[in-house]
Amino acid sequence: MDQLRIGLYVFLDLSWFQHPFAFSHFKIKSEEQIATIRGLGLKSVRYNPAMSDNDPPPAEASGQAATQPVAEPASDFVAQALAAKRAMMERIRVQREAAARIENAFINTAKTVRDVEKNLFTQPAETVRQASKLVSQIAESILCAPELAIHVMGDKMGGEELYFHSLNVTTLAMMMARDIQLPAEVVGTLGMGALFHDIGRKEIPNRILLKTEPLTQAERHLYEMHCQYGVEIGQRLQFAPPVLSIIREHHELFDGSGYPQKLKGESIGLLSRIVALTNHYDELCNPPNITDALTPHEALSLMFARLRNKFDPKLLQVFIRCLGVYPPGTIVQLSNGVIGMIATVNTAKPMKPMVVIYDAEIPKEEAILVDLERETDLNIAKAIRPAQVPGEIYNYLSPRKRVSYYFDAGQPGQAKATP
Repeated sequence: MDQLRIGLYVFLDLSWFQHPFAFSHFKIKSEEQIATIRGLGLKSVRYNPAMSDNDPPPAEASGQAATQPVAEPASDFVAQALAAKRAMMERIRVQREAAARIENAFINTAKTVRDVEKNLFTQPAETVRQASKLVSQIAESILCAPELAIHVMGDKMGGEELYFHSLNVTTLAMMMARDIQLPAEVVGTLGMGALFHDIGRKEIPNRILLKTEPLTQAERHLYEMHCQYGVEIGQRLQFAPPVLSIIREHHELFDGSGYPQKLKGESIGLLSRIVALTNHYDELCNPPNITDALTPHEALSLMFARLRNKFDPKLLQVFIRCLGVYPPGTIVQLSNGVIGMIATVNTAKPMKPMVVIYDAEIPKEEAILVDLERETDLNIAKAIRPAQVPGEIYNYLSPRKRVSYYFDAGQPGQAKATP
């Protein structure tokens, strides 16, 4: 213990609950940390030379160090450290409760979307009113929140998977609208267009919609008709012209390579450009054949590196800024070597997310959540593809096969989106 110095990267051979630090291995940054380590009852700690700033000084001669009593740290160091650990555990508990609440809210909203789609033709006026109310609620929650956070969801999807896409596109579009400060009445129009952007798919046979192999040219032509079919349905439902424009243009691309009219640049409406971008992202993450799915990080990287000409460049930057370079659901390696998964991103500080940490000694349901905004010496080193992660780590972190987004309406003034 007399060899401990600032700059050493040490390993504490204790469980996470037996010490006051955020991790069981870390670089020593202060004399207070040294004092706290010496008070843990350990006779020695391991250290990693490669991750340390320097080597420890030689041990005291004649083995005296082993016989010397372990120094007691100052009581205030211990009290502060233990209080910090208790506060961290309380934050984790609150985060876990919030995740469960948001997941239930998301499933309930997906059921509402299901009912809207199911009753759209039998009770059109009432159903459109129901949809407008839902969009208004989402818009108000997202626009009024002091900060917008994006969460990763659990695996209990409640059988509403078919309705996630329209809800994803709606929430992501409103997230962007908040960032560029669109007026509230315009956000309502955007929400309705996003929610019903694929309504024309009701006229497309399931053999085409659910086909996992590439479509033939004839099948592709029929599929592309869903934009026009959607406009016709929207007209029967008396949607406002700006909503119809979104339905018509949600597959138009900035470079003119989209459909049905091959519009280019700003000849595509602003709201349509937003929905085209969020729709494309969600289709990359959640394709018909789930084996083709990209991780959120891969989808953003592809859109920025290879597809950027297809989207409004300013809106693409907004989208990446909101989701973060490492969106929720991305498996990452932190700068201290720990593997985790992005659990929450605050859109105001996207590079300082909340990360759920893999630790074999801690049950999965009690997994550590580390807030990189608080752990200022930590950062994300790189993203890791799920296929490159050992099976036991993959199963522990359980990255979602399908990524969905939502917000937390349970706490006034706190909007959250959930993948």
